Amino acid sequence: MLQYVTNEKDLLEKAKANPALIVFDLNFDAVRPLELIKKLKEDAGLKHISLLGYLSHVQGDLKLAAQQTGCDVVLPRSAFSMNMQEIFSRHSAG
Repeated sequence: MLQYVTNEKDLLEKAKANPALIVFDLNFDAVRPLELIKKLKEDAGLKHISLLGYLSHVQGDLKLAAQQTGCDVVLPRSAFSMNMQEIFSRHSAG
């Protein structure tokens, strides 16, 4: 089931249900995505969750920062949009 959250408290609570994938808009500064990625990867019970981030293709520095923080896959927004169905299918339980 796809769920949309916009704050740290809800994300960390829903992460406890062990989703197969968490997707971050790396430009959604209000949720501080790099800080959330770091928290998820530092938590022994949550670090196994796959994390995917997307951003503008010209944001090389942000891409590198996300990867160094622990984001498993970082895609340009266009690639994420074009491959969204495949990405979600690959990570779905059904």
